[in-house]
Amino acid sequence: MKVRKAVIPAAGFGTRFLPATKSQPKEMLPIVDTPVIQYVIKECVDSGITDILLVIGKSKRAIEEHFDRNFELEHELEAKNKTELLAEIRDISNMANIHFIWQKELNGLGDAVKYGRTFVGDEPFALLLGDTLLGTNDELGRPITRQLIEICERFESSVVALESVPPDKVERYGIAGGDEIEPGILRLNQLVEKPKREDAPSNLAIAGRYVFTPEIFTYLEDAQPGKNNEIQLTDSMAKMLTDRGMHGLRFDGKRYDIGNKLDFLKTNIEFALKRDDVGPGLTKFIKEIAADL
Repeated sequence: MKVRKAVIPAAGFGTRFLPATKSQPKEMLPIVDTPVIQYVIKECVDSGITDILLVIGKSKRAIEEHFDRNFELEHELEAKNKTELLAEIRDISNMANIHFIWQKELNGLGDAVKYGRTFVGDEPFALLLGDTLLGTNDELGRPITRQLIEICERFESSVVALESVPPDKVERYGIAGGDEIEPGILRLNQLVEKPKREDAPSNLAIAGRYVFTPEIFTYLEDAQPGKNNEIQLTDSMAKMLTDRGMHGLRFDGKRYDIGNKLDFLKTNIEFALKRDDVGPGLTKFIKEIAADL
């Protein structure tokens, strides 16, 4: 059950960030000075994953270029003796074995995941959404994906990350129900895609991180369009759940959903405040403008 591969869907248009995303992938929008997708790739690497498939679409070429080498830039940095920055740029292209495949039509998350079938083969794999960052409070510093991998290897079943959301927001997410068998670990018994508040089995939302056994592809191949006439991953997970079982991890940490403008700005501010190079200056600026409100 060793997990060494990951699939990251990154083909969406990013319409909520237009016009910025007209020619730039939303996954390349920076959190301070680092693209969102680089944080996601780093989570994979820090979780022990060595091979990553990015499912991309139209106007996503910048993602490929970001993880490839830029010899002209490297030469320029070397000539100016900017050794630390040069090492950082070179490290980006050496983070992992990164592969790309093009999603021909945008038919939902479930359809995007299907593109990973040949890449994954008969192995379990991690699935990470490219527009969601998860911070961890784990005392060992394990990323959420690492924690999911350990649960998958232990129980030999698929597992998803879960977070508690306000009841009035359950309609935005896939929602899970289940029984807690250990602190933070649930044996799931229900999965519903964006249920009405009164129909939700709980307020535990799927938080953009999964580890699947390869059987998920069988259910995705048989999937019919669901919400928004798209192939919904949660629908296939629900069918798989009834046959094979599935676990959930109510993780200790924080979700940064950068899929909308307000949360994107909040994430930038929070990440910047934690940095030594810009944090003090930003703190002073925020206090100054807050005093003028």
